Amino acid sequence: MLAVGRDSFILSPLGHIAEDIATLDHISQGRVEFGVGRGTFPDTHDGFNSPFAESRERFDEYLDIIVKAWTQERFSFAGKYYRCDNLWVRPKPVQRPHPPIRIGITSEVTFPLVGRLGFPIIINPSRVFALSELAPYIQQYREAWHKAGHAGVPQVGLRVPLYVAKTAERAYTEPRVSTMAAVQSLGNRVADSASRAGTTGDWSAQAERVRSMRYEDWLRDKVVYGTPDTVVDRLQRLREELDLTQILYEVNYGRQIPSALQLENLRMINEYVIPQLK
Repeated sequence: MLAVGRDSFILSPLGHIAEDIATLDHISQGRVEFGVGRGTFPDTHDGFNSPFAESRERFDEYLDIIVKAWTQERFSFAGKYYRCDNLWVRPKPVQRPHPPIRIGITSEVTFPLVGRLGFPIIINPSRVFALSELAPYIQQYREAWHKAGHAGVPQVGLRVPLYVAKTAERAYTEPRVSTMAAVQSLGNRVADSASRAGTTGDWSAQAERVRSMRYEDWLRDKVVYGTPDTVVDRLQRLREELDLTQILYEVNYGRQIPSALQLENLRMINEYVIPQLK
């Protein structure tokens, strides 16, 4: 049973998300992880009539309310964008104080911000970073975490496209068209967003960098493709260099890899890569 009680008012999606995730935590017997992000691109926010320039402050308030809904019997909140009075939410999650929360990161400025909040991170490097450039920003996150006095060890996840094949030639050729479609689409979307209020960093320069990259550049800097041994070796090096606690992988980067090849890629990852990373 889901229930949100309010003696005053609250923007309804806030309560519903807290309810839905808590209910899923019960259904899964306490296995839910709550991954969130403010949304990288302005056009995502346009669909909800929410100005992108307000997105960071809205995200912070939104997340604060959800955590309070999970951890407090009743609470009130008065922020710049959201307000609720004497709110109670049922059910509470199985996991205490709440399901693990992981925040997605795509920009440089977010690393220390999330570190101060004390949440684990998941990095998507595609728009801004080469894999080899991540270490200093992860260090900023860790330093901010410890400076804020949070207990425990900062947790760092990395989202990366994987393609595993029996031969190096197949691992090179089979995902190429789909990968370059993703590169072109990303470059265009970053360029279209460059002039929008609320962006941080030089999006025009980022768009130009993406558009100028060849397939070989993407293989070196953004994805992990190869034979099982090659992929395991690179993932192990990334895990050691960046002190990763989690790796999330994509099997259809660019969304144009035929389904049969996606299934073969997934089978190769599960049979020959993951067992060697445990």
